[in-house]
Amino acid sequence: MQMRSSLGRVRGLGSAKEGVGHWWAQRVTAIALVPLAIWFVVSIISLTGATYAEYVAWIGVFGNALLMILTALVLFYHASLGMQVVIEDYVSGEGARIAVLLAVKFILYTLAASCVLAVVLVAMRS
Repeated sequence: MQMRSSLGRVRGLGSAKEGVGHWWAQRVTAIALVPLAIWFVVSIISLTGATYAEYVAWIGVFGNALLMILTALVLFYHASLGMQVVIEDYVSGEGARIAVLLAVKFILYTLAASCVLAVVLVAMRS
């Protein structure tokens, strides 16, 4: 017994075979963000009242710079996955959907690259 409608069979529409991978990626990045967010919040709280030089020295530590870059990459990738789902569900029209998806992904990946570059530049100053 086939579960697809006649129209679905004619158009060749069916499972794209990507939903499970997308779902897992979203969950894994969400789980990864939990310890990274805790580390980030605790670190920022511990630096309350610090001078600019102390911030630069803190980000100059290899482990802090690495965790900051990892946090930015995971955060923006997770945001990209989430925004993709929202756009696919709520933007009507194939052309508009593709244009919005491309724009959002470009913006998020540009922001991620900017964060990585900023961390590297500040870390190299210390």
